[in-house]
Amino acid sequence: MKKITIAIDGFSSTGKSTLAKQLAKKLEYVYVDTGAMYRAVTLYAIQKGYIDENRFDSESLIAELDLIKLHFVFNPEVGFGEMYLNNVNVESQIRTLEVSQHVSKIAEISKIRSKLVQQQQEMGKEKGIVMDGRDIGTVVFPDAEIKLFMTASADKRAKRRYKELLDRGEDVTYDRVLKNVESRDYIDSTRTDSPLIKSENSIEIDNSDMGLEEQFERIYNLVLRYI
Repeated sequence: MKKITIAIDGFSSTGKSTLAKQLAKKLEYVYVDTGAMYRAVTLYAIQKGYIDENRFDSESLIAELDLIKLHFVFNPEVGFGEMYLNNVNVESQIRTLEVSQHVSKIAEISKIRSKLVQQQQEMGKEKGIVMDGRDIGTVVFPDAEIKLFMTASADKRAKRRYKELLDRGEDVTYDRVLKNVESRDYIDSTRTDSPLIKSENSIEIDNSDMGLEEQFERIYNLVLRYI
């Protein structure tokens, strides 16, 4: 079978990463979670005190971009590559609500997007890759053979995210999670650089009322038509 590029875009908490991991495992492709890269930069900014609820020192963060080293290390126990920031595994740290509250602001910065997009395009040169994010089909891989755009109601997405955070032991409320989902939707969709939009030739998947197994089977059968 020929190798292709699969680009998965969409709103937060639509299960993009879960689907991408499933497809990559089934196809024996490389999986790249671009959201993890932006989250890692966000974590760096938080650790350095460059961003919090009251301020964002973007200039200091931009000045240190060359000090931020990102890479994925495959973990056979979980079946995917985990995010490393400056040689430290930060996979758990980047999934907190604190990081989620700030990541869209970080992703708005053009110099950060430019640096990460360049790395992402390099990762996909040989094809055989599944990549998910906000601008994969529009900016990173506009010529991808398959482009998917994931969506679901804000309420359904917030409930999924809320359960996920509770399972991890975080002390959160549903209202706070819903507010975060809606805020990220607005920032991601209205930013000037590479906003979240559905490209003309992408396939929209609304999984508001769709189970993971049904979703995977439907999309995997679609992929088989291209390889």
